[in-house]
Amino acid sequence: MQKQGDTMAEVTYRPAHVKGEVRIPPSKSAAHRALLSAALCKTPCRVGPIDHSADMEATLNGVCAMGGTVKAEENGVLCIAPGTAPQSVTVDCGESGSTLRFLIPVFAALGIEATFVGHGRLPERPIGVYTDLLPQHGVTVETAGGLPFHITGKLQSGDFRVPGNISSQFITGLLFALPLLKNDSTVTLTTPLESKGYIDLTIEVLAGFGVKIEETETGWHISGGQTYRAEHYTVEGDWSQAAFFLSEAAVSGGPIRLLGLSETSLQGDKACVHLWRQFGLSVTEENGVYVAENKNIDKPYRGLHGIAINAAQIPDMVPALAVTAAFAESETVISHAERLHLKECDRLLAMEAALKNLGADIKAVPDGLIIHGKPALTGGKAEGMNDHRVVMALAAAGCACTVTVTDAESIKKSYPGFFRDHKHLGGIADGIDLG
Repeated sequence: MQKQGDTMAEVTYRPAHVKGEVRIPPSKSAAHRALLSAALCKTPCRVGPIDHSADMEATLNGVCAMGGTVKAEENGVLCIAPGTAPQSVTVDCGESGSTLRFLIPVFAALGIEATFVGHGRLPERPIGVYTDLLPQHGVTVETAGGLPFHITGKLQSGDFRVPGNISSQFITGLLFALPLLKNDSTVTLTTPLESKGYIDLTIEVLAGFGVKIEETETGWHISGGQTYRAEHYTVEGDWSQAAFFLSEAAVSGGPIRLLGLSETSLQGDKACVHLWRQFGLSVTEENGVYVAENKNIDKPYRGLHGIAINAAQIPDMVPALAVTAAFAESETVISHAERLHLKECDRLLAMEAALKNLGADIKAVPDGLIIHGKPALTGGKAEGMNDHRVVMALAAAGCACTVTVTDAESIKKSYPGFFRDHKHLGGIADGIDLG
């Protein structure tokens, strides 16, 4: 039996009728933001629940590198207490792009000399926005183009001109850092903004810590001299993880009851409800519980039909959407997803290769995927590409055909309990310790 820590661990999904109830884990996006905000408070703050994924551990490494202390309490709650910031430190960001891009301007605002390192594909992921921007505002940057990324000096306020079509994480990092400066600043978009939902989530979390961000016609105005304050912050459920179970319900039938999600969430991935309804899945909500059921599962193509998807605001959902589309009648076109070339792997090429191996009709194009659905897939072996979202997305395909996926341990990056929850719903995931 292979364990999740084994380098080449594989998981084999086998056909099963998946149904029942699952509590969606805390939002990784909200948790990153809440933990960093708590670390910037002047007094201890409790944040939770926190799912102890590899990405969360990376952000907690950053909290400790900042001088903070972390104490685990009951029910997944962490108490973050301030400490004395070091003069110089090395920060290991693991494989987390959010951790890296959020922390760099914060450490610069605090005047901490820091070297940022990472693993996997993180050292190769884009960081040039900060290479260009920070030296204009008092920070010296040393890099060969990726990681290690070394900064010295103290960030100065002013106008920060940022492209909106690279990654919203750069903007979020600035929104965390600029309130700490003495004077006011602005962030000005130089290209249209993508993934706006993530910026809205950042502003909402900051407001929960008493920090105000003012949206303008061209970006945002940030008052200097603000103070982070909070005693407790509750992290909502993760809509991007809910997408995997919507895909499983579409392929298997369900019903699957999803607990822990906020109807008023600002997470952009809440759009998953609308998209899977377009495929033909019934998704209803009552008293905070979402129920996903394919009431046409016995019809040709499982009663699903292809749709057009603009993924500019929801890039993380593309792997799960692609799997559902592989079973849907007619064509599905996923567009404006070019940023997926630069994730933990090239997710467009990864999903093309994986689903082709299972018998799907799928083609990667520069900005997305074109998928012609089939009534059934043959099954087979697929490369997980050390990408958590690829491995989890393929579980839905495995509800209908036998699928062996490599790099199964990569789920630890965001959702360590995924195999356990899949099995709890009646799914089959052999070959790996489910925990």
